Amino acid sequence: MERADWSRAMYEREDATEYALIDRWDDGFGWFAHPEEGGQRASHAVRASDDGSTRGDGGVWLFDPIDAPGIDERVHDLGEVAGVVVLSDYHARDAGTFARRHGVSVHVPDHLDRSAQRVDAPVERVSGSVAGFELTAIRPLRAWREVLAYRESDGTLYVPDFLAGEKFAVGSERLGMPFLSRLSPPRRLFADCDPDRILLGHGEGVFDDASAALTDTVTNARARFPRALVNAPTEIRAVLDAVR
Repeated sequence: MERADWSRAMYEREDATEYALIDRWDDGFGWFAHPEEGGQRASHAVRASDDGSTRGDGGVWLFDPIDAPGIDERVHDLGEVAGVVVLSDYHARDAGTFARRHGVSVHVPDHLDRSAQRVDAPVERVSGSVAGFELTAIRPLRAWREVLAYRESDGTLYVPDFLAGEKFAVGSERLGMPFLSRLSPPRRLFADCDPDRILLGHGEGVFDDASAALTDTVTNARARFPRALVNAPTEIRAVLDAVR
């Protein structure tokens, strides 16, 4: 498996000059605003549920977005922006920039105080659901807070930090997990999820047999812990870079 080039910056601090499309499907897409960075921060634009049953129905919602030249034109191909969502303590990113530009609010789950304080735009607190996604809080290793978003109606699961793309995985995995979390993987957390696609806050998502990929990573996480130790220096570096 190709590994990430960790000699590159984990997180680019300069304005993006390009973007790379990832995770394309009928109702959304993702992008890397900094395609060459080691941390592979991913952003997503997703059409909301239109079944009238949950908060935020209609329009396009931006999840943990990072700005890039020309990205608005691509978003407008999906529809009008209805809101921005931040689902991790460390994913305020450019949420405020997008919200001000589109005249919408940034939606932040109730317990993500760190993100809410770092968004320079109107913030609307949410709980339970947004844009048709059911929200589930998670606090990995009690080190940070994030919220999983799952929309059963179209099988879309978004995981901001706890899972990551295959460049962060080990062996035959297609989804990585923090190496210490592997000692006690939260199997119940994903027990009711049967995704057709898995979107990630870091790395490209999984669209082929997504449910099987999720089951494989969660079920075998502990057995793969020794192999995952190779990722420990990179994960520690990512955490240190994120908080500075």
